[in-house]
Amino acid sequence: MPQHEGPQHDGFEEELGAVLRRTGDIFAADDRRELAEGGLRRGRRRLVRRRLAVTGGVLALAAVSVGGVYGGSLFGPAGPPVTTSVAAPPQPSHADGAARSPKEPGADAEIPVKDIAAVLKAHSPQGAWTFDNLDGTGQAVAGVFDDGKGKAAVTVGLFRATGSGEGGEAQVTCPDKVAVPLDGCTTQNLPNGSRLMILQGYEYPDKREETKNWRAFLLTKDGFLIDASEYNAAAEKGAPISRANPPLTPAQLKGLVTADAWRPLLARLPVVPQKPGGGDGEPQTPEPTGTAVRNALRSLLPQGLTVKSKGGEGSHGYLVVDDGKGASLVGVDVQPGSRDLIAELFGGGDVVTLPDGRMVRATQQPGEKGGAGVVWWNIDTITPDGFRVVVSAFNSPAQHEAATRAEPALTMEQLKSIALSPKWQKLPMEIGPRRR
Repeated sequence: MPQHEGPQHDGFEEELGAVLRRTGDIFAADDRRELAEGGLRRGRRRLVRRRLAVTGGVLALAAVSVGGVYGGSLFGPAGPPVTTSVAAPPQPSHADGAARSPKEPGADAEIPVKDIAAVLKAHSPQGAWTFDNLDGTGQAVAGVFDDGKGKAAVTVGLFRATGSGEGGEAQVTCPDKVAVPLDGCTTQNLPNGSRLMILQGYEYPDKREETKNWRAFLLTKDGFLIDASEYNAAAEKGAPISRANPPLTPAQLKGLVTADAWRPLLARLPVVPQKPGGGDGEPQTPEPTGTAVRNALRSLLPQGLTVKSKGGEGSHGYLVVDDGKGASLVGVDVQPGSRDLIAELFGGGDVVTLPDGRMVRATQQPGEKGGAGVVWWNIDTITPDGFRVVVSAFNSPAQHEAATRAEPALTMEQLKSIALSPKWQKLPMEIGPRRR
């Protein structure tokens, strides 16, 4: 989760978005943990798991699962969008900076796109708007706004959750700063029972471009989702910075997503039919919870380390530890049911096969999330029946922060000992509720 360096990672974003589109449909908004352990699990198993070896280990997932704002656009021709707690909006992609007005494929939303644009314009500051195409129907719109201080891409998407929306607090919980660099994030329970999150972050977690992404995400009590996103550039990606900050203040973003004018449009969203049995028909593999994984990791740490912070969800967890020489991030991802990845990930000459059949790959390389001087040490293991454990360590408290020490706090042998511990296969496993 929860997400980049150079073209390689842009491709990763696009592939992950496509996988999530194919494996998700609209998910129930009232349990964000189920996203991480349900629909995201299936998409992750098909793509991210096999890319962990080249995209930064467990914390590469964290930026997706707790900060999908960095996951790239999840809209496209493969099917309906999957929304996350900070799901990426439709992507303005015209080369000239004008925004495309996307129509969501695969759904029968009968909302005129021009009506979505009209509400957006009516609840934004004074300025000029450019919309590429307002014909047709859909449930999202993207435009370029200019208040005289620089052009800015602004998008709004409307969604219907498959649940009531009550108890959806986790859906609008601010992401973990260890995984996602933020300038600010707040949550608020509104008098009408809705919950609001306002996030001030960046398009790229490594900040290779200073494109800011500010977002307001509203989960209503009766099960609707309103997602408004803005940038300090005329497009989400590929456009130069046009202003210091996006045009709408956090207060104005709140006013936009909480406007009563959305209610008639939300009512026109199609009800997504429940598939028999839920899910996509793919067998579920039990996995440990993030809490169990994190506790096991802590119990396996060598002596002399102080735990400064902790986090993670789904089947992955992390600890920031310090041995008195500087903070060091240590993460683990436990992935039962990964037998189909053995040939792809463990077929090279750098893999060591142990007497019991377990395969081990050890790598040491520079960090990939923009932190100055960061190195990433990784041990990737898998049993013959596909029980995979990946343990990573960094010489910084977060991949996007500068190194605090020359090497991680744990040696490669210590990481290997942790990854090969029999404790992982003894963790309690569970299957979360099926995600549609």
